[in-house]
Amino acid sequence: MGILPWRSRDVIDPRDFTREDLEILFEEADKMRRQLSSGRVARTLEGKIIATAFFEPSTRTRLSFEAAAKRLGADVIGFSAEEATSVAKGESFVDTIRMLDGYADLIVIRHKYEGAAALAAEVARVPVINGGDGSQHHPTQAMLDLYTVRELFGSVDGLNYLIVGDLKYARTVASLLRALSLFKPASVMLSAPPQLQLRDEVRRDVESRGLRLEYVKLEEGLSRADVIYVTRIQRERFPDPQEYEKVRGSYRITRRLLEAYAKGSAKVLHPLPRVDELAADVDSTSYQAYFLQASLGVPLRMALLNLILGGEAS
Repeated sequence: MGILPWRSRDVIDPRDFTREDLEILFEEADKMRRQLSSGRVARTLEGKIIATAFFEPSTRTRLSFEAAAKRLGADVIGFSAEEATSVAKGESFVDTIRMLDGYADLIVIRHKYEGAAALAAEVARVPVINGGDGSQHHPTQAMLDLYTVRELFGSVDGLNYLIVGDLKYARTVASLLRALSLFKPASVMLSAPPQLQLRDEVRRDVESRGLRLEYVKLEEGLSRADVIYVTRIQRERFPDPQEYEKVRGSYRITRRLLEAYAKGSAKVLHPLPRVDELAADVDSTSYQAYFLQASLGVPLRMALLNLILGGEAS
C-alpha cells in the first residue's frame, strides 16, 4: 500500500503531492535510517541504474542522490556540468534526455532554466526527479526540510515558521511554502530586503491553498519562530550584477542575534551552501540544525528512490 502511490512517479513540483504522499515518504525514510543505523541496508535496487543529469553545480543534492542510490545497490551514471556533455557541442536538451532515457531506470535532473525538469518528464519514459530548476522548484529539498522539522519537533503542524533571506530567487523557498500548504503551521512569517520579497505568483499560489503569510521585521520573527529557515542571496540568478551588489550582505544571522531575540527551543535550518548570511558562530549553538538537515538527505532520498522504483518495502 505504501509503495503504490509513488511507483514510477515523476517528482517535478511539490503541488503534485498530497499530505498522505509525504507522510508515506517520511515513514519510509524512518525505515531507511534504521537500516543505516543497523548497518544492514536492503539492496532493493540491485540492477537498477540512476542517471544524475546536473546541468548546474550541486554538492548536497547530487551527492546525496548518488549515495542513496549506491546504498540501495543501484549503479549511478551522469555528469555534474553542462560542459561535460554533448550539449556543449550543440546537442539539444531534448536529445540528451532521450539518450539518458535509454540508459537509465530513473533520471535526476538539475537545470538553470525553469521548466527544464517538466520538459524532461514529458520526453522520458522513465521517472524523472527534479533536483532543482531555475528559481521555481526544488521539491526534494522541500521534502527534506519538512522531514527535518518532523524529526526535530515530532510534527510539521502547529509550529511558527520564519523564512529569512532571498525569497524572490530561492527555489527552496517557493518549494517549501508549497509543501507547507499541505500541513497546518501555526504561522508562516517572511523577512527579506525589499528587493528580495516573495514573487507575487508564488504568494498568490500558496495563499490560494490556504497558507497565510505574514511579513515581519527580522527581530519580531525571531522572537516568535520555532523554525528559522535561512537562505543565501542567489547571486547566480540576478539578471543584473549591480542589483546583486545593492543587496549583498543586507542580512546576517549570528549567535548574538539569536541569543538576543530567538526562543531557546528554536532551530535554524538552511538548505546550504551558505555564504555570509549565516555566521559560523551559530554552528556550536543549540539553534543549529542545518547539518542534521543535510545528513538526512541520504535516507530521505533513499526512501524516494525505493518508493518510485518499486523496491520491496523495507
